[in-house]
Amino acid sequence: MVFEHEGDHASQWAAISSIAAKIGCTPETLRGWVRQAERDQGKRPRTEEADIRGVRTPLYSEEGCCDDDLRPERGKHRCCG
Repeated sequence: MVFEHEGDHASQWAAISSIAAKIGCTPETLRGWVRQAERDQGKRPRTEEADIRGVRTPLYSEEGCCDDDLRPERGKHRCCG
């Protein structure tokens, strides 16, 4: 919807703000959806979810035990003692 009406507004943000008010969400929420749609359509480069959300690298390897190389400190681990 934003993409179709972007030309009717002075900027994409103006279109987002206008449409958000009409569909009952905040402009920031709709902007996030628009950015995701742009990434899905190849209009924006993808970024790692971990970078976006500040998620840390998992501490466990695929085998289910701690991966010492991923842990900042060494010592006893809950999973492998």
